[in-house]
Amino acid sequence: MSRLPVVSGDELIRLLTHIGYEIVRQKGSHVRLRKMTDLGEHKITVPRHPEIAKGTLNDILSKVALWNGIPKDKLIEMLKK
Repeated sequence: MSRLPVVSGDELIRLLTHIGYEIVRQKGSHVRLRKMTDLGEHKITVPRHPEIAKGTLNDILSKVALWNGIPKDKLIEMLKK
């Protein structure tokens, strides 16, 4: 598996909107996104911090990969661009 890059919440939100998620709401520094997938409606919360913790980023990418059928390594590569 590829190493996780250091990314901000805004960079991760940009990636998620690029693959079809839409911003539903924001409460404080946390943004809620959703997308209809083949498995149903997927909702995910992204902290809008200058740097997302590695564990948080890993968890978000794992769930997005599972719900969308996209390999996690591909998501990581998309984040690096």
